[in-house]
Amino acid sequence: MNNENKVVLFDTIDSFENLLPLSYTRPVSAFRVGIMTIREKWERLLPGCYSSLTVEYLKEKFPVGVNDGDEALFIAGCVLPDLALAEKVAALSCGEYLADEDGLVAFRGTAADFGKLESVTANCAEVRRLRYVFDIFRENGGEIVRDYALMVKGESPVAPDKSVTVIGPMLTPEGLPSLYIEEGAEVEGAILNVKEGPIYIGKNAAVMEGACLRGPLALCDNAKVRMGAKIYGSTTVGPYCKVGGEMDNAVMFGFSNKAHDGYLGNAVIGEWCNIGAGANASNLKNDYSKIRIWNYHTKRFMRTDLQFCGLVMGDHSKAGINTMFNTATVVGVGVNLHGAGFPRTFIPSFSTGSPEGGFDNVSIDKFMETAGKVMERRGLVLTDVDRRIFDTIYRSASRFK
Repeated sequence: MNNENKVVLFDTIDSFENLLPLSYTRPVSAFRVGIMTIREKWERLLPGCYSSLTVEYLKEKFPVGVNDGDEALFIAGCVLPDLALAEKVAALSCGEYLADEDGLVAFRGTAADFGKLESVTANCAEVRRLRYVFDIFRENGGEIVRDYALMVKGESPVAPDKSVTVIGPMLTPEGLPSLYIEEGAEVEGAILNVKEGPIYIGKNAAVMEGACLRGPLALCDNAKVRMGAKIYGSTTVGPYCKVGGEMDNAVMFGFSNKAHDGYLGNAVIGEWCNIGAGANASNLKNDYSKIRIWNYHTKRFMRTDLQFCGLVMGDHSKAGINTMFNTATVVGVGVNLHGAGFPRTFIPSFSTGSPEGGFDNVSIDKFMETAGKVMERRGLVLTDVDRRIFDTIYRSASRFK
C-alpha cells in the first residue's frame, strides 16, 4: 500500500472518557452502530490500509499502522461517515484538514504533523459523531438504513421460508429489497414487518418460530432470536448474540446474551455480557422528566435532553435472574450483579453484589478465570494481551468511581 492509502482512525482523551465504559476495551471506531462498526463503514466508503490510534494501553492489541514520517489520512474514530463526507475527506491535500464545531474531523499529513496539531477552526458543516454513550442507540436506526444500502446494493438475498410472514413493501424507497437474508441464515415461522425500515439477517443467523421483528433492524452473523421474541425497530443484535423477550432500540455489540423474557430498550450492551431471565431495565422515568446519566469524563451525572434512556453495560458484565435496573443505569466492565431491588444508577467496574447486600470488588484473578471460561465456550481464548488490558483497566478504574 502506498502512503496515500493509509488511514488512521484516532481517539481523543475526551471521546475515550465520554464513551466509557464501552471504550475501556476497544477503540471508538470498533463500536457497532447500525449493522457495521464505524471502521467497517469507513473501509467500504474509503478503501485503504486502516489502523487505530487510541489510548496507550490498547495499542498493543490495536497498533497504529504509520510511522512519524508517513503521510496518512487521520480521521476521528467517533465520526459516522456517509458518501459525501468520505469524498470530502478523500479530497484533502497534504496539510489540509476538516473540522466542525466539535473539533477535528480529518487531517491529511504526516504522523509527526498530526501530533503537533492543536486548536483547529471549524471549516465544514457539523458531522454526525458519537459524543456520549446514548448517541449509539439514538443514531442506530438511521445507521441501519445507511449500512443496509452499502451492504446489499446489487446483491440478491436468500428467499424467506414459506412459513415466514412479511408485512410491508418488498422494496425500499431506494429500490432495494426490504428484507435481506444472507446465506446460511435460518428464519422460520416468524413475522417480519418492514413498513418502517429494512431488516437485515446475517450469515448463519437464526430467527426461531413465533418471533416478531420490526425494521429497521439488524441481526448480525451467527446471532439468534429465540422463540416468541418481540424485537422492535432501530435494534442491532451483534454477531453471536442470543436474544429473547422484548427489545426496543437496543444495540448489542457482539457475543452477549439476553436470551430470556424481560425488557431492554434504548440501551447499549458491550461484548461478553449476560442478562439473566426476567431482567428488566427501565428506559423512562415515572414522572416523565428528562434523564441524567453517569459521565466518566466529568465524574458526575450529566444532564441530557432525553426522555428515554435505558441500560449501558460494559464488557464481561452480568446480571442475574429478575434483576431490575433503574432508568439510565451505567454498568462498568466486569460487574456481577444479582439479587432483588434496584441497584444505584452507576455501578463501577469490577464490582460484585446486590442492592440489598451491597457491593464488593471482584478480584482480578477471579475476573480473569470467569472471562476465560466464558470465551472458551465460544471457542475463543482470553489472550495474554487481553489480560494485560484488563489488568490496566482494573488498576485505573478506581479513578472513575
